[in-house]
Amino acid sequence: MEALKLVHLTRSFGAVRAVEDLNFTVASGEIFGLVGPDGAGKTTTMRLLTGVMEPSGGEAWVMGKHVVREAEAVKDDIGYMSQRFGLYPDLTVDENIHFYADLYGVPARGREHKIHDLLSFSNLTPFKKRQAGRLSGGMKQKLGLACALIHTPKVLFLDEPTNGVDPVSRRDFWRILYSLLKEGVTIFVSTAYLDEAERCHRVALLHQGRLLACDTPDRVKTLMRGTILEVRVNRAREAAVLLKQRVKAESIGLFGDRIHVVTMDRVQTAHEVPAVLQTGGFTLQGLRPIEPSLEDVFVSVLTSEGAVSQREPINAR
Repeated sequence: MEALKLVHLTRSFGAVRAVEDLNFTVASGEIFGLVGPDGAGKTTTMRLLTGVMEPSGGEAWVMGKHVVREAEAVKDDIGYMSQRFGLYPDLTVDENIHFYADLYGVPARGREHKIHDLLSFSNLTPFKKRQAGRLSGGMKQKLGLACALIHTPKVLFLDEPTNGVDPVSRRDFWRILYSLLKEGVTIFVSTAYLDEAERCHRVALLHQGRLLACDTPDRVKTLMRGTILEVRVNRAREAAVLLKQRVKAESIGLFGDRIHVVTMDRVQTAHEVPAVLQTGGFTLQGLRPIEPSLEDVFVSVLTSEGAVSQREPINAR
């Protein structure tokens, strides 16, 4: 069954198309990632699908219900955690969850058991009497998730839920999301973290409101043009500047302490890179072709976006 269906979904703000002609579906029981940089249209898409905002054109359905004509019915089926989820800092963890239970009309009968399960599920039980304003960033996100789940939604919308959260808390958050799949919850999550997108069943690559690709992470990687050469070198940041000046390539970028050179001529570039580094006094520690990550693909797609935007998004089912 389709949990979400978007047909030519569009939203304009004056002359600006924040979301333009989106067409894809999300299957029930999958984690679907909406990936793109700031300003790509991720939050606007979330707001359209949750009934917070009406589209300028096109249509969308959530669990078979039209997001405009059946907006109130849609709200019964969804949980929505926005970028600035409305926790009340002066209320305790327990009080915040009870507050959202009241908002969603969760019956008193069985509520305490549900809250107990959510606190255990998110490892918040030891902190249930702590004020939300005194929680760490990661714990606030877990509390926001618990509040969004209190009414047992069928589809969970998460707008960049781990933005600014430390790596350990991000890992714990994703562990919780995978556990939700066992409960049959469909998860629609937006993120600018490309490593997180790798954890999704499918991803939609969004740029300037347009869909560039929609498929599994492995299939999206087929958009990658050329070969990636990973360069390990001392003073990588300085070396990357020199390579950009002296080596002809599709793109040259710094990835941590390593440099990724995307080239259409692997043999020629593999010859040029060591020679250029030697002239600059750098010590080459390694040079090898590697498989692309989603981050590599994203950089590549945006670099050649003029060409890619003319193509149909791959498998945007």
